[in-house]
Order: sequence, then structure tokens, then C-alpha cells
Amino acid sequence: MSPSTEAGDVPEPFRRALDGLHAARVRSDIALKETPAPQRLAPHTAALAAVVRSGETELAMGRLILLYDPEGQPGWEGTFRIVTYVRADLEPEIAGDPLLPPVGWSWLTEALDAHGATYLAPSGTVTRVASESFGNMADEPATSEVELRASWTPTGDDLKSHVEAWCDVLSLAAGLPPAPPGVAALPPRRRSDVG
Repeated sequence: MSPSTEAGDVPEPFRRALDGLHAARVRSDIALKETPAPQRLAPHTAALAAVVRSGETELAMGRLILLYDPEGQPGWEGTFRIVTYVRADLEPEIAGDPLLPPVGWSWLTEALDAHGATYLAPSGTVTRVASESFGNMADEPATSEVELRASWTPTGDDLKSHVEAWCDVLSLAAGLPPAPPGVAALPPRRRSDVG
């Protein structure tokens, strides 16, 4: 993890939180890597990027940002905040389902609950994106995606369970069998042009 402060300046709660990010167990079809975190959102930040693949095909991608401000910030209800983005391709008929947004949101809350990842002040959006090409691009196939943007405040600084829940959300969005019992997954859309 590349925290936004020098190693000697990392507060102990943030150091423990980073240890939790490193301790998370991840499915073999999810590739995690450390990535630069935004520096202006909080005094201490870290970030992970993830890609879910089936063979050479990318099924979903996401980013998780950890923010720590010892003073807290309005709306956080704590000193930590997790911010995430998840995107996955969908079949067009699924993208048109009016239940997709609440189901997409339930992926997050049910995964957090299933992992015992306690949290406060959840907020976010689930967006369906449909694209159809015209003119010189008319031969391009129509595409549909789901995007989940969310943030929540973990109630402790052991974030292992939060990262594992986020990875379950990525898996569900990708259409992989769910890790937590009782959470429905979407059938995956396999794009041959992604490698």
C-alpha cells in the first residue's frame, strides 16, 4: 500500500487499517493491485484497483479508496471512509430491468453484512449505462454496463472484512457465483474485444 504520508508519519490507526487491506483473502479470478490514491480528500489515503477476469476476458473492474482523517469529516460519522467504484458489462435485457439498481445496491450491503463488516453512513448510486453506435460506428455492437459508486464508514480499523466484501461485490457484478449465501449474481457478459 502506498499511503499518502511518509512511513514515519503514518498514524497507528491508519497503519492497522492498511494491514487489514493487505490481509484480505481474494478469489483467484480477481487481480488486486495498489494504485495511487487521491491526495486531497483526506490527510491519509490508500487505494486498490481490481479486475475480475475469466481467462483473458475482463468481466468487471473496480477501485477502492481508503480515507483517514483523525479529525473526521462532515457526513463520515467516523475517522475512516471507504469510497468505491465497480463497473461490469451486462446483457442489454438485464440492463433494462427496473430492479437492477436496488439489486446492485443490495450486493454491497449484503456482502458487508455477510462478512461482518460493520459500517455507518452508507451512500451511493447504481447506474445503468447503455450505448448504441451510429454513423461510421454503426457496426459496433450495443453495450450495456452497470456502475456502482458507494461510500461507507467502517466502524473499526480492521478493514480485512470490508475488502473481502468489496471483492464479493465485484464477483457478483461480473456474474460469478456469489461467495455469500443468498446473494444473486447476474449472468456474465463476455466481451471478446477485451483482453
